[in-house]
Amino acid sequence: MVVDHEAGDLRRSIGLTGLVLYGLGVTIGAGIYVLVGETIVRAGPYAPAAFLLSAFVMGFTAASFAELSGRVPQAAGEAVYVEKSFGIRWLTVAVGLAVLIEAMIAAAAIAVGSAGYVGQLIALPAEVLIIGIITLMATIAAWGIRQSVAIAGAMTLVEVSGLLIIIGLGLASDPGGIAALPASLAPPVGDLSAISGVLAASMIAFFAFIGFDDVVNLVEEARNPAKIMPWAIGITLLAVTVLYVLVSFVAMQTVSVAEMSATTAPISLLFERLTGLPSLAITVIAIIATMNGVVIILIMAARVCYGMARENRLPAWLGVVSPGTQTPVRATVITAALVLVLALFTPLDTLAETSSEVLLVIFAIVNLALVRFKLKGIPAPQGIFTVHIIFPIAGTFCCIALVLGAALAGG
Repeated sequence: MVVDHEAGDLRRSIGLTGLVLYGLGVTIGAGIYVLVGETIVRAGPYAPAAFLLSAFVMGFTAASFAELSGRVPQAAGEAVYVEKSFGIRWLTVAVGLAVLIEAMIAAAAIAVGSAGYVGQLIALPAEVLIIGIITLMATIAAWGIRQSVAIAGAMTLVEVSGLLIIIGLGLASDPGGIAALPASLAPPVGDLSAISGVLAASMIAFFAFIGFDDVVNLVEEARNPAKIMPWAIGITLLAVTVLYVLVSFVAMQTVSVAEMSATTAPISLLFERLTGLPSLAITVIAIIATMNGVVIILIMAARVCYGMARENRLPAWLGVVSPGTQTPVRATVITAALVLVLALFTPLDTLAETSSEVLLVIFAIVNLALVRFKLKGIPAPQGIFTVHIIFPIAGTFCCIALVLGAALAGG
């Protein structure tokens, strides 16, 4: 039989390692390299607590995504989950568009952060750097999923190594300092200023955990997704939580809040302060990390476009798969163009906060979708990962509470 690649299926070529590296790449690139400084500015010595709180909130939703990826193994993740659970067309379209908007805002935020690091090495206007970064990453995203994930995986190993170097140097410089970590994870209940700072920082910190939800959008390109997708989600969340808590702890022990608020390259500053050496090597690693975040989010956003188009929720031409690359090139080009506009005209902190707020609302709806599946008694396919109904219920309340808490703290 001749396969029509013009309207064909995506290629299944990604294993567990590829999925985990993909998840780590977008999560780390989106988070710690760009936003550790802003988190410390808001939460001060309790920045690790802000990351831990966000990880706790994310954990319930991650469990829901792990089950939903087996119940509805289709690209376009969140939108399809809502479609299959509620069957309300306008809600499906709204969620799908919200996911796309959030992804584009996130990619724009990371591109701005990446330009901050590139600007340490190349004396060009930020706007020129942003255009170059997004164009290059869109080209990689459109090249082919196997090639794109391979490049992203290699970049991920580099960016994780950079964080491990920072953690190692920080802990080695003051071996006894680790004793202060538990206190930084638990601000005093009676200290309203500390609690308010953690809540205000939580929206920024939450942005740093964006990644596991991107992984589920590769379900149609994963080998044996029912088995490996839950593992990929869980490993990604656990690994980044440990890294974020330790890096933010080292950072707030090493660099003042004032210095963090003044820099566009927080990890480079941290490396300089810890070693006394020029920051060239860690700056290059940070550039790789942030660019990796951009390319991975572009891959995900294009798959959401593709999935919604195949479900007749977006124009059909966005669901066309290129016969040469077997990737949704048209969807990739459109999303990259919109990311570029956002990156050029919106401040970094606004991008990150808006992305987090939109994503939390989406997550609350997705958790409700799984609650509905369970209340309706729709059986899960045999052999997939499942969770108790308390997980999506808790996920819904946690997401809503974090939005409200951050709004009150910010007000």
